[in-house]
Amino acid sequence: MSALISTSAGTLVERVIRWLDSVPYAVLAIPLRVAVAAVFWNSGMTKLANWDTALALFTDEYKVPLVPPELAAYMAATVELTTPVLLVLGLLTRPAALVLLGMTTVIEVFVYPEAWPTHIQWAAMLLVLLCRGPGKLSVDHLIRSKLMA
Repeated sequence: MSALISTSAGTLVERVIRWLDSVPYAVLAIPLRVAVAAVFWNSGMTKLANWDTALALFTDEYKVPLVPPELAAYMAATVELTTPVLLVLGLLTRPAALVLLGMTTVIEVFVYPEAWPTHIQWAAMLLVLLCRGPGKLSVDHLIRSKLMA
């Protein structure tokens, strides 16, 4: 009887694993794109909600080297409000992911090095999108399909 239960459990586990393995990347890429887009979009919207505070943060707290605080604030807000839209649409996904990976690196190295557990999550999502792209449910895939036809 024990062997029968063990075999049944093993079969069930094997079925579940096969089912999970069969989930298309296109389905998995959507929450990746939306999740990382939400992080940066919300940050950009926070900057826009109170630009004076955003400038003060870049002047007093963030202190990104080699870039004047006002320019850094404009650059950050621009990236945070454009790349999330591209990610959600799946348009220019790899370049957008690369830009956000660079921004994440700057934040990690120069601004909040102690926040690495959060930044590594962002980086992991962005690396998957950079290396595997947005999936078939994207504008990138549509454009690529048209160009290849």
